[in-house]
Amino acid sequence: MSRLAKKPIQLPAKVEVSINGPKALVKGPKGQIEIFLHDGVNVSVKENNLFIQESEQLQHKPFLGLTYAQFKNAIMGVVSAYEKKLELVGIGYKVALKGNSLDFALGFSHPLQVEIPKGLEVKVEKNVSISITGVDKQVVGQFAASIRSLKPPEPYKQKGIRYHNEVVRKKAGKTAK
Repeated sequence: MSRLAKKPIQLPAKVEVSINGPKALVKGPKGQIEIFLHDGVNVSVKENNLFIQESEQLQHKPFLGLTYAQFKNAIMGVVSAYEKKLELVGIGYKVALKGNSLDFALGFSHPLQVEIPKGLEVKVEKNVSISITGVDKQVVGQFAASIRSLKPPEPYKQKGIRYHNEVVRKKAGKTAK
């Protein structure tokens, strides 16, 4: 059983949590997030505290820590949004924001287009820096990972898409005889 799930989560002043059957809705100044509740996990709100109670069945105990983490991330997201930054490194690599999609030039014979999911705000700076902001931590991280997977940084010339402040270890190339 999760030790953190035993402790209540204190709700900030501007955050509201409403529980409707198998779903919970967390509302705050930055937006709202819907959380699916697993069977056997009981959630209640009392006096600006969120309590997660365990059921007696052993099969539901692993979901207590998961539910705690989901609520904690949702509360932090609606108060201050999550942000991931990506950088394009390489000659001729660039990105442009066109409507609801990102257009990439990554050295392939064709340009790549990536649709931006709903609920995310994307900013492009100087054609080589991308800033992804959103309320849901999982959606922000997944979208950043899918962009990075288009051209991950390679260890020889260190070209590709990388996270801001990511360190790529450089490998030595072949040595001439």
